[in-house]
Amino acid sequence: MNLDRFKTLNIKPLIAKNPAVPRDSSKLMVLHRNSGKIEHCVFRDIVNYFNAGDCLVLNNSKVFPAKLPAKKSTGGKTEILLVRPCDTSKSASVSPDVATSRWLCLTPQCRAGLEIILQGGVKATAIGKSEDGYWIFEFTTGNILSYADKYGVMPLPPYIEKARKKSGDEIFSQSDGKNYQTVYAGVTGSIAAPTAGFHFTDELIEAIKQKGVKVAFVTLHVGWGTFRPVKTAPQKHQMLAEFAEISAQNADIINDVKKSGGKIFSTGTTATRTLEGFADENCRVTSGKKWVDLFIYPPYKFKIIDFLITNFHVPGHTPICLTQALAGEEFLFKAYKQAVEKKYRFYSFGDAMLIL
Repeated sequence: MNLDRFKTLNIKPLIAKNPAVPRDSSKLMVLHRNSGKIEHCVFRDIVNYFNAGDCLVLNNSKVFPAKLPAKKSTGGKTEILLVRPCDTSKSASVSPDVATSRWLCLTPQCRAGLEIILQGGVKATAIGKSEDGYWIFEFTTGNILSYADKYGVMPLPPYIEKARKKSGDEIFSQSDGKNYQTVYAGVTGSIAAPTAGFHFTDELIEAIKQKGVKVAFVTLHVGWGTFRPVKTAPQKHQMLAEFAEISAQNADIINDVKKSGGKIFSTGTTATRTLEGFADENCRVTSGKKWVDLFIYPPYKFKIIDFLITNFHVPGHTPICLTQALAGEEFLFKAYKQAVEKKYRFYSFGDAMLIL
């Protein structure tokens, strides 16, 4: 797997600063693995690639405003990025819906004992580092999610902030709270959106259902694990765990479709890692809740999904490794070259790809 070759592409001018309007008007590149054919169309045309009896799987995790503006006790500006709560006694990660005053966070230039002052009179003290390299902060409030809803900022990816700043646009927009969220988001817990789902509208999902397609939801709360750069050989890269859940009802929908010969369309790398992380030895999806740290890269053999709906990803990060595992490195690189030539929009707010 050669990740460096993707870095040779001139992607920076193509980074999308805002989503397409309407959402389903974004471009869609369709990769046919069997024939090597590449098609170019509009995302709403994706309905034509479904057949009755197929299943569309969506990650319904909801992003919360996890970036907290703050000041150090010395007066200097800083910020805290909430990642997930942890057990107050063992500092072990717990489900995002657990109310606790201790959280794993990312913050620049930190040290143990550092006190940070947040808006509304709340303070946070750095306790130390977790095994995964996060800073453990003790807050003076136990209801962090409610605090973040009031004072936090939507955690846009740094490349969007940089692209907006370079073009002179406002770095944060009031519309980001709505735009940086899928229309079906429902379970709070992510610090980054499952962006492949941005292209769907309620009307498009309904049109897909009208074809006799089942829709199933899984939950994976996106954390730093999804975006942590791969700086070693893939066999040595440690995927940081993210909390995931599949209900018995949704597992049954997926398994019934597979049993009847339908195809599983997975929306995004997070939904894919959830499905594959919950797969048993019989290639069936189990239900339940657990931490998923599955890193998918070539030559991984997929157990659950057939097709993947995804975006154009940052070279050197884990999502592009997963897409290489499904599409093949040569075919995927050919697709990325065409995307650059045809000026597709890249990354979170960018255009989409369907790998068949």
